[in-house]
This record gives sequence, structure tokens and C-alpha cells, in this order.
Amino acid sequence: MSTTTDQPPPRAVPFRSPTTRLALKPVAPSPTARPAGLDGAWWPRSRDLAHELTALADVLDPLWGRITRIAVNPLQWPIIPRRIVVNGHVVKVDWFTSPFEQHKILLLSYTAGRWDLLVIPPETDAVAAARLMTAATAPTASDLMAVDRAGRPSPSHGYDEGRPTPLVAGK
Repeated sequence: MSTTTDQPPPRAVPFRSPTTRLALKPVAPSPTARPAGLDGAWWPRSRDLAHELTALADVLDPLWGRITRIAVNPLQWPIIPRRIVVNGHVVKVDWFTSPFEQHKILLLSYTAGRWDLLVIPPETDAVAAARLMTAATAPTASDLMAVDRAGRPSPSHGYDEGRPTPLVAGK
């Protein structure tokens, strides 16, 4: 006896690399060892925040845990959406007005806490953007001390010959 189902057979979907231009610091050995400061850098392709945030959060949500809230500085974005949809759930978008952090984005997750990224303006040339992304992900003395205290080897995830490389990068 044969049976039929209403579901179509599985099909192969080609891998599509992320187009988000992003560089992240190596993961700290424990949440308490996470140093203050930047967790990485993001170089959006445009000032269309709704589109750019969706692409960024789609990449970070599986890595960091469910992102629940994002905060940006309105000085850098002409239109700030109130909400975006990320991997099937709604993420609230807020803003802050600190003049000292106008090139920063804050991402919040119930599971991973707060993450701060440097936002490199979309119109920045590639050489300057690469330099800024490298500087934002370079290990600090605090990073190295935290790793040493945990008794683990020096962080190497995302680094090549002592130079940071983007963990997730687009062309």
C-alpha cells in the first residue's frame, strides 16, 4: 500500500554567502570575562536602516542568540524603523542621542547580553573601512589578560598571523 503526502520533496538550495560586511572580536571565554568596549565593526552598504539592520541581524541572530532590541544614533540614519523582522521574530529598534557614540550600534539579546559595534559610514572607502574594522576587532590587553586568567590559549578565532580578519564578510 502506498501513501501520499501534501508536502513537496526536499530540494537542494545553493549556499549564499552573507553580504553583510562585519568583523567581530573573538568570543570571550566567559560572559564575565567580556571586556568593555567594542565587540566588532559593521560597514553597512547604504543608509537604508530597515534593509541594513535586517541583513545584519539575520547574520548575528544565530551566532549570538535571539536579538530582541537594537539601538542606533539618529544622527547617522535618516529614517529609523520602529521594528524589523529577523529570522521570523520581531526586533524592536530604538535610538539614543549620545554625541560621543554616534558611530555605534547596540544589539541586545536575552541569552548573550549587550553587544556594541562600531558603525562605519557606508560612504567610507574600502581601505579606510578595512583599517577601522581591523582596529575595532584588535585584541586589547584586557582581552589577553582575561584569556590568560581562564587558562586557555590566546584567542585565534578570526585572526590570521596576528592580524584580525572578518569572521563574516561580504564583498
